[in-house]
Amino acid sequence: MSVTTLFRGAAVLDAERGELEGDRSVLVVGDRIAEVGSAAEVRPPDPDRVVDLRGRTLMPGLIDAHVHVYVQSMDLSQVESWLPSYLVPKAAKALGEMLRRGFTTVRDVGGADFALAQSIEEGLVTGPRLIHGGPALSQTGGHGDFRSRGDFGGHGCLRCPTIFRLADGPDEVRRVVRDVLRGGAHHIKLMLSGGVLSPTDSITSVQYTAEEIAVAVREADAAGKYVTGHTFLAGAINSALRQGVRCIEHGNFIDDTSVGLFAEHDAFLVPTLTIVRAIQELGPAMGLSGDVLAKSAEVFEAGMTALERAHRGGVNLVYGTDLLGDLQTRQLEELTLRAEVQPPADLIRSATTTPARLLGMAGEIGVVAPGAYADLLVVDGDPLAGISVLAAPERHLNLVMKAGTVYHDTM
Repeated sequence: MSVTTLFRGAAVLDAERGELEGDRSVLVVGDRIAEVGSAAEVRPPDPDRVVDLRGRTLMPGLIDAHVHVYVQSMDLSQVESWLPSYLVPKAAKALGEMLRRGFTTVRDVGGADFALAQSIEEGLVTGPRLIHGGPALSQTGGHGDFRSRGDFGGHGCLRCPTIFRLADGPDEVRRVVRDVLRGGAHHIKLMLSGGVLSPTDSITSVQYTAEEIAVAVREADAAGKYVTGHTFLAGAINSALRQGVRCIEHGNFIDDTSVGLFAEHDAFLVPTLTIVRAIQELGPAMGLSGDVLAKSAEVFEAGMTALERAHRGGVNLVYGTDLLGDLQTRQLEELTLRAEVQPPADLIRSATTTPARLLGMAGEIGVVAPGAYADLLVVDGDPLAGISVLAAPERHLNLVMKAGTVYHDTM
């Protein structure tokens, strides 16, 4: 029989409207929310557990839409040297810590696979619901090609082929996209410009042609999936959106044309500020090159400006962090950085209902509503009054439930 849990006396956060509804009861049956209403309306005969929240906030679990759970080091050559028997436990530990912070769903945009997602579903690994895209596609010499300048050996393979795959030309892009989808990917990711950590390309490098992008979009559409693109540059972003790319990762140099195209195509933007700030702060001690540090400074300043432009223009903004290795402990710092631009209600929406739409799971995650998965957080305080309530889980996060199972509880 399904386990039933009754939360009563809660201030329930409606993430879409950005409002609290006081003195509500929420009934969880199995892995779903069965009822939400007043104490008089929600009266189960004999629940297995009753949790009296006494005015605490009950809200949806958070969603991080840009993680890399297999990139457990900033040094990809080190990750490449690890056997799966070592890498997977490291990824599992990181996933468990994400769940403990209140993230009940994450989207991996480069590396995670169906086996890890299945392990979470079966309870072999404790972690958030894992929406995976398999390896990201890169052109030769692009952001996913981490060979050094002097490495011309082999057949053009990448560091960590489970995280990146090379594909050049429409025919090769078509074949690799089909192969990644065969592996159960929920989306396809294309590297559309250079990156901060790329060894051989600049952030101004435009990658993949319109024809190559269009092929990827057609193949994803045919499978009922979508394409997301890594890029900082307005020109590359605008071209990608016109080709049907559904989501943009980073987007630090968007312009007014970009904002209009996001609205026209109902597309999504996932800014990732925390990773760039972390590189600025920790890069010298980590031995990162001067070129990388210079790129990070430029990208961070532009990213804050882009966030303000996108917020003002009503772009579908989604929470994402892009943190690698030990930096993943900074996952909630994205809230603090974005709070300089976005009010708490908009920030919470970006980590709940908006990514739920991107993932095709609207009404199932990111909400406290009948029929949704019972992905719930109990926090001591009002997140709408100050985002610090969510940014400091060690003080304010009392309970984490994912799909009806409690994983953290200090009630």
